[in-house]
Amino acid sequence: MVETLFRLGLALAIGFLIGLERGWQERTAVEGTRLAGIRTFGLIGLLGGLWTLLASDLGIILLGFAFLAFSATLIAGHILSIREHHDVGITTVVAGLITFALGALSVKGQTVIAASAGVVTTVLLSLKPVLHRWIKKLEPIELNAILKLLLISVVILPVLPNKGFGPWNALNPYEIWWMVVLVAGLSFIGYFAIKIAGEERGTLFTSLFGGLVSSTVITLNFARLIREHKHTNILTAGVLVATGTMFPRILLIIAVINPHLLLPLSLPFALMAATAYWSAFWFWKNKKGQDTSEPIIVDNPFRLSTALKFGLLLSIIIFFSTAFRTWFGDAGLYLLSSVSGLADVDAITLSVSRMTIGTLLINVAAIAIFLAASVNTLVKGFIFLFIAGLKNSYPLILSIIIILIIGGLSLLVIF
Repeated sequence: MVETLFRLGLALAIGFLIGLERGWQERTAVEGTRLAGIRTFGLIGLLGGLWTLLASDLGIILLGFAFLAFSATLIAGHILSIREHHDVGITTVVAGLITFALGALSVKGQTVIAASAGVVTTVLLSLKPVLHRWIKKLEPIELNAILKLLLISVVILPVLPNKGFGPWNALNPYEIWWMVVLVAGLSFIGYFAIKIAGEERGTLFTSLFGGLVSSTVITLNFARLIREHKHTNILTAGVLVATGTMFPRILLIIAVINPHLLLPLSLPFALMAATAYWSAFWFWKNKKGQDTSEPIIVDNPFRLSTALKFGLLLSIIIFFSTAFRTWFGDAGLYLLSSVSGLADVDAITLSVSRMTIGTLLINVAAIAIFLAASVNTLVKGFIFLFIAGLKNSYPLILSIIIILIIGGLSLLVIF
């Protein structure tokens, strides 16, 4: 009896919660013109619970008929509301149907699911202005990018074979494509963080999220801006922030693929990121009124061709990682990691992290990933030097050297 009363109480509470949001949204409406308010939604939740209680004795088919009857009642009320107020929105009708269903779930004993779904429903209902604002900002190319990401993750990924092919069974299509989806997802997060927050929030803020997309792109753009506008300190700080963001990005990838690698790499990469951020803070504090309102150029967050190219690059690196280690031992893997870091650090990170699940030792993998990240960081310094010139670049290069020394010393301490 107590358990039944608790479940009915939860059904009522869920209805009150959803009704509170609906009532607040329509708080300016004249009394009696709303389709449903806080009391009605509370009663809808309780109604779903009571019908479920009856159906447990009289047959579950009764609950289906009750839901159909309730749906017809809501629809009839909505039609009358349209005739009177010309408001064709069906959000409140759908919310009422969900409330009935959640009340039924509560009495069926699915209390955690019902409560969680009730909170999520209320949050979604309250986010209408925010979601509509995001949709207005969404451009066709970004919508296409989202759909393509869903295509490669929801449609293509599940049908790929999850087994090794080729020499040493080095190439697993499912694992390779899953890693492509992971990197594309991280780039999406960075891109839309910039999109939602707005570039006007500042160079450093944008660099932080731009580093999730591509710290190399940030470096290229800021080097060009320094050459053209001479805002040296603030843009150097931006490059350091983007560079520092690369290290937690690598740790995040490692955590997803093989968390055991976090232990030897967390300290070096944390210190390197902290040094980059501290250096950026120093340059920012000494910017002497410098600033730039010119936007950072962040490319389309996803292209299918880009994903295919990255998948091909990843496959090649995975194959040669296995081959070099088989032919030349650990030294071959270190050489490949260093060369790979010239162009891309994600592919070799994914490849080596995957190899540690098999026969590769953790310390060998950690050194290989560290080498790739260090070379990639050094390459950014040379890119900056080539575009911005020596006079504008030596502070950044000095900071990069310090970052690499601190990271190297910390790795030596661990090993």
